[in-house]
Amino acid sequence: MTVLVTGSRGRVGSTLIALLHGAGADVRAASAAPEKLRPLAGVDTVHCALDDPATFPAALDSVTSVFLYAEPSQTGAFLDEARAAGVEHIVLLSSSSALDPDAADNPIAASHLAVEQAVAASPIETSVLQPGAFAGNAFQWRWALESAGAIDLPYPGSYSDPIHERDIAEAAFALLARPEPRGRTYHLTGPESLTFTEQLAILERAVGGPFPFNAVTREAWKASMAGYMPSAFADGLLDYWASTDGSPTPLTHAVEELTGHPARTFAQWATENADAFRTAWPARAAR
Repeated sequence: MTVLVTGSRGRVGSTLIALLHGAGADVRAASAAPEKLRPLAGVDTVHCALDDPATFPAALDSVTSVFLYAEPSQTGAFLDEARAAGVEHIVLLSSSSALDPDAADNPIAASHLAVEQAVAASPIETSVLQPGAFAGNAFQWRWALESAGAIDLPYPGSYSDPIHERDIAEAAFALLARPEPRGRTYHLTGPESLTFTEQLAILERAVGGPFPFNAVTREAWKASMAGYMPSAFADGLLDYWASTDGSPTPLTHAVEELTGHPARTFAQWATENADAFRTAWPARAAR
């Protein structure tokens, strides 16, 4: 079995590569910038930009399974090339946002939904992972602390279900390693529904430093993000946070179903990544 892992520079992709390699699978690490990869010994790298069909044939040559990120611009071309190459199974990393009733009207959800619909129409067997909020999204707060000394939250009481990236990788590994669970869609969540303020409190305990925040209007937050994301994407995030403000996120047991263990907590993720936040307070880090 040869597995092509797209998005190999990300935490999910790189963790999945290590799991597959450790199990003896033939793994091919794909990236739009393969020169930036630091692969394990014995893992081949290949140039594969999911928005550039010219990179698909070499990347997919002799591949039997694919771990695919949801990049919608050239999904049809990728699936055509995958079928021609003899790919038998695709594990798609989508998003739980595709489950929202207004997914087609939300630019973030719509991109994932479009890829899901494309793979569903393909004759290649496909398993779909729909994780909620990555725990690693909290890294954006480190930048805010360093640059402004506080975190701006337009909806401090908005709930999410932060999921450890390793749990996503292990779920994908289970689908690639065993035939039994394939061909279905799995909504992955963390084990707890937490507000933003609850997540900040967990980080404070793990890191040993303050995570102050400012409650701001959505207009002010959008203006502060104007240089970092398109306006439509900012509106999509704001609309999602508004919809979950005061409304706990429904949880699933899909991680345990696929991996055999309960989903890791946000507190565990915070403890594992505490050092990455401590440099946000140079005086504290120097002691």
